[in-house]
Amino acid sequence: MAALDLFEEIHNIILVADAEKKCRAVHDLHKNIKTYSFKSKSTAKEISLPGYPKSLTLVPPKQLKRRGIQQQEGRNILLHAVAHIEYNAINLALDAAYRFRGQETQYYLDWIRVADDEARHFELIQAYLKKNDCDYGHYPAHNGLWDMAVRTQDNLTARMALVPRVLEARGLDVTPGMIEKLKRVNDLSAVHILEIIYRDEIEHVAIGSYWFKYQCKLQNLEPRSTFRSMVDTHLYGELRGPFNLVARLKAGFDEQEMQELEKGFDS
Repeated sequence: MAALDLFEEIHNIILVADAEKKCRAVHDLHKNIKTYSFKSKSTAKEISLPGYPKSLTLVPPKQLKRRGIQQQEGRNILLHAVAHIEYNAINLALDAAYRFRGQETQYYLDWIRVADDEARHFELIQAYLKKNDCDYGHYPAHNGLWDMAVRTQDNLTARMALVPRVLEARGLDVTPGMIEKLKRVNDLSAVHILEIIYRDEIEHVAIGSYWFKYQCKLQNLEPRSTFRSMVDTHLYGELRGPFNLVARLKAGFDEQEMQELEKGFDS
């Protein structure tokens, strides 16, 4: 029997709007990955937006609610925002595999595994929200993560630089602080979920770092200066600190890079 087309399947999953169905489809894809062909004669289609639940409203970041986490509603708002990040991370990992053809087999295995992890993260948060009378789509969310996917859809090096090493790496910087705040209000269920996500995201950023440096090597590019150039071009040179030095070093950044990040790329 002929192998299934990996890229067609990924495209279909990205467009699934039902969050629970999307997660199940990702788990099935990861489990059955050996039944798929990694070669395709088709080219990637532009995806302006992935599938989102009908209940979800996308708004500019300034319109998002912010509440203190002393009350459950504030914690629901916080975890809903994290759920949206993880939902987008599913689509971003899938799109990294879908969009860029002709890569090493390991490249596709890595990003399908990342998507599987992100789906598991989303399910953990969704279970927490439902336990607390909430659901993904209950609050508005913004779409900055997918915007970056669209902006880097024609450049694999830029995608690896700016999605894993900028947007996802930001989670390494801010998650420990979120965990400490949730500990102070004794929400140990939320703490446990964020600790799992934090642990896994170090590996995900490391995967992005590996494939970024791999692309740089193929193109005879110096990684640090190339990363700075990508940030300058797409983010106008701006990266928010403070940075989690320990986690970023584990995730594929080196000490010189971190010194330059701390200085704002002035060096």
